Amino acid sequence: MAVFNKKQKPDAAPVIDTIIGKDMLIKGEIQAGIKSLRIEGTVDGTIHSDGEVVVAPGGLVPGTILAKHLIVTGKVKGTVKTQECLEIHGTGIVEGEVEVGSLVVDEGGTLQGNCTHREPPAKETKEHKDSKSGKSPAEVAKGGSLPEKAKV
Repeated sequence: MAVFNKKQKPDAAPVIDTIIGKDMLIKGEIQAGIKSLRIEGTVDGTIHSDGEVVVAPGGLVPGTILAKHLIVTGKVKGTVKTQECLEIHGTGIVEGEVEVGSLVVDEGGTLQGNCTHREPPAKETKEHKDSKSGKSPAEVAKGGSLPEKAKV
């Protein structure tokens, strides 16, 4: 009777839809849509993405990146706006104006410039009315008064 070692398959690598290779230079505008984009070369211009953009080690983007999620292990110099998260890993450098939903900077990562945290859109809430006056807390605070108690 033979016993065989069962090796587990390694986790699949994340799907990358488009790669800009290390010897590539692209000037202009890239519309990536929801597809993922990995930059190993240079993009001098603007990147629009509703998906994930990765600036790999050796990758350079002197320009603007507007993306849902951005991971930087290379260098970005310019304007960055992410709908969700900006991740700057240990070898990553981001210089310029940055607007993010959330920010992660690993040890060794660099963020130099102005960073603005964009608040998520305010959710609509129903105003609670005071059960006695029928006024909201805001109305009460602005001078609307609660009914006076009867004097004894």
